[in-house]
Amino acid sequence: MKANVTRVMTDEHQLILRMITLVEKHTAQMEEGKFRNWQFFLDAVDFIRNYADRFHHAKEEDVLFIELVKNGMPEKQSPIEAMHMEHDQGRMYVRTLEEAAEKALAGESGQLPVIAESAKGYAELLRAHIDKENNILYPLAERVLPEEVRPGMLQAYDKAEAKTPGLEEKYRQMVENYEQQAAAWTGEVEVSGI
Repeated sequence: MKANVTRVMTDEHQLILRMITLVEKHTAQMEEGKFRNWQFFLDAVDFIRNYADRFHHAKEEDVLFIELVKNGMPEKQSPIEAMHMEHDQGRMYVRTLEEAAEKALAGESGQLPVIAESAKGYAELLRAHIDKENNILYPLAERVLPEEVRPGMLQAYDKAEAKTPGLEEKYRQMVENYEQQAAAWTGEVEVSGI
């Protein structure tokens, strides 16, 4: 039986989707005038940059995509190019979200529409992106990657994770804390920093 080289990433997608759900929920509440915890959006940016991008996308971009190209998938006009473009588009949404949340935290008015547009754009993009990876790209990778490259890929994932000890647990805890806050939330306006 071949070693599964995409399971680790589908598992990581679950935590990313949990954060996306929180972003969607709090963005909707913000638009209703019921949520004003700007620090949440900055924490979401931190999660996205460090967990989704550096920790997770690093495995995709630096290991999986490279092996797919080495084993016959074209780099241009291919699923790999589309995934790279979506990763870059996601980074653009995150930069805009961060800037607007920082301004809101500093008391600058007029940031709600920018936060909402960036957060919703990112969430929509990432949900569709993860769906394509889980249901198209990863199954394709499992079919086409030869057995002899798989152990090296798994070692490369381990090596990437070893560079950031405790990172996965830190962000899992962050998501769980925000999920608990959301479950306990009474509908009163949350103020920044609480």
